Formats: sequence, C-alpha cells, structure tokens
Amino acid sequence: MTTEKTHCLIIGSGPAGYTAAIYASRAGLKPVLYQGGQPGGQLTITNDVENFPGYPDGIQGPEMMMDFQRQAERFGADIRIGLATSVDFSGYPHKVVIDETHEITADAVIIATGASAKWLGLESESRLNGSGVSACAVCDGFFFRGQEVAIVGAGDTACEEATYLSKLCKKVYMLVRRDEMRASTIMQNRVKNTPNIEVLYNTQTLEVLGEHAVEGIRVENIATKEQKEIAVTGFFVAIGHEPNTGIFKGQLTMDENGYIITEKGSARTNVEGVFACGDAQDHVYRQAITAAGTGCMAALDAERFLAAKEIIA
Repeated sequence: MTTEKTHCLIIGSGPAGYTAAIYASRAGLKPVLYQGGQPGGQLTITNDVENFPGYPDGIQGPEMMMDFQRQAERFGADIRIGLATSVDFSGYPHKVVIDETHEITADAVIIATGASAKWLGLESESRLNGSGVSACAVCDGFFFRGQEVAIVGAGDTACEEATYLSKLCKKVYMLVRRDEMRASTIMQNRVKNTPNIEVLYNTQTLEVLGEHAVEGIRVENIATKEQKEIAVTGFFVAIGHEPNTGIFKGQLTMDENGYIITEKGSARTNVEGVFACGDAQDHVYRQAITAAGTGCMAALDAERFLAAKEIIA
C-alpha cells in the first residue's frame, strides 16, 4: 500500500466539499480532495438549479458542480478521483485509506460525504430521474407550478413536502403504503386540511409512466389489488435519506440515523482534527446553499485548528 502525508484531507465533493476546498486552498492548507463515489454529489443528477445565489438564469446541476471544482482548483486544491474505504481516527495524525490501496495521513480531515436519497427501486423511476422524478420538493417543486403531481411517503418530511407542493401545484396525490401515516399528528392534520392534497392509503407505485418525461403513474391498492393510472407530470419520493457515513461508524458520534453530530455553531466532531459538513451532518435543510455554508465553516475550523497546533503559520 502506498502512503502519503497532507495537512488537510477532504473526503467527498458536492457543494460542501468543494466550498471547503476553496476556503482551505485560499488559507494555504494545500488540501487534497477525493471526490468519492458520486463526484459532485446529488446535484449531478439534478437538471435545473434555480435557487442558488449568483445564477440568475439558473444552471444545470452538473455544470454548477464543475464551476465549483474549477474554482477550487484555481486556488490550488488537489482534486482527485477516489473513494475513502476506511479510516482510523484512534490516533493522531489521522489515517484514511483510499480505494483500499493508498493510505493518507492527515493533520485535519474534513468529511463531506453527503447523503443519498432512498428510492423505490423502480426502473422507470431511475430512468426518469431528473425528468419529472425528484427526491426534493423544495429544490424542484417550482418547475411544476399549476400542474398535478404525486408524492410517495408517510412521515413528517413527506407531509411537509406535500404541503409545500400544494402551494405551487394544482393537485397533489400523496401515496401512503399503509392504512395510516407515521407522521406526527400536527403534520397529518396539516395535510388533511389542505384541499388540493388527496391522500391515497394502502397504495404502492408500480411504474412511473412516460418515455422522456413523467406523464403519469400506475399504482395498486395493496388491500384490493386494484390498479389504476393517475395522470401527473411530477413524481416526488420522500421516503428518507441515508447519510454516506458508514465508514465512520464506531469512530465518530452519530445520531440514530447515522448523521454525524457536530458541535453547535461549528463543524467540529467529537474527534480532534476531524470536521464534518454538508448532508453528512445535516438532516434538516439538505440544500446546496446550506451545504456550501457548512463547507466554509469546516475549512475555517480546520485552519484554526492547524494554526493552534502550530502545524501551519
């Protein structure tokens, strides 16, 4: 196994990782960033991004991430293809293995591995992802103003996103697999009291219809086995997200869902010299702009940490 030493290692790309790289580079930390399994993060499967400041006409998600990468590289960030496969934070400096073949010893580690949306696993869902299929109503709901859409889910997040969509869309079908929701009572009541939300209980999605864009869905009543097609132009999946933090379990403090816990008002974790940013530690907002903000925080925290240890001037 080859070995290497660096002051600042960033694990993961996307708005958080690239922003951390921009700030760390400008601070003279000479960061090394490994892009992970999905270079650019979730935005690379998002077509139109219209809610990020600085892009008045909107921008394609992949193009936006290339802009972030180029900006980080402009200041000297060493951005590489590779996936962190194991870590050892038990000693100092910290050790991270990339692709099971290359070990890096780092004085400061910034984790920006993000989270992945949970999907139903339908071929049609995957094929039309970004063409009417979305896992973020706040991100993409605007594109369906005045249209009819469907959303899958039964928790607080699904209720919140259904309510959000109801303010933009003509009709929202909420598909719930069981005969009741698992959301809190207040969120359920909010949905039930919204006239243009229709909740379909005992309902599962069999197929998303459409060749190049969503044209409808085929659903089945689990109790009666009756099938029907519903004409919609948008299909939102709100069955949860899973943070990409598996390799850090047992080494960093996490909540019950695997999100890394950071100190309030900072990006610091429970391990000295390890910082977390973006969706790996944020299960509330999950927006590109908030991820970028925490990426900035992580880089500034890392800079101050290294300066205090007199590792950098």
